[in-house]
Amino acid sequence: MTDKITSYKMACIIARFLDDKIAKDISILNISNVSSFADYFVICSAQTNTQVKALTENLTDKLKQTFSRLPIGRENDAKNRWNLIDYGDVVVHILHQDDRDAYAIEKFWNHAYSIPRETWLKESEEYTVYK
Repeated sequence: MTDKITSYKMACIIARFLDDKIAKDISILNISNVSSFADYFVICSAQTNTQVKALTENLTDKLKQTFSRLPIGRENDAKNRWNLIDYGDVVVHILHQDDRDAYAIEKFWNHAYSIPRETWLKESEEYTVYK
């Protein structure tokens, strides 16, 4: 099933899965024209370290169940304030809100194209748990 899903679609679905939980300020950046290591970043925030960890675990479980897709890499800091999940073509950053404000990933990648929320919601609507 994953062969038929483009990296764009996967980024939209990942954003949807995060949105269906407690993730805040979700953004998708198309970095394919400015990076050779991935096509998309999906970035979101959480209010607590526990929420950062819960979002990370929920997302990896959901992608494994839905698409049999495992991350090729995962990184996190010792306090669960920033978790990175690498799916090759899509890299997910789940950050504590304070760290997201401090690191400002979107500003660093300001030359990347941002996918509007309405667009990724429409693209992933068949994967919502709220039907």
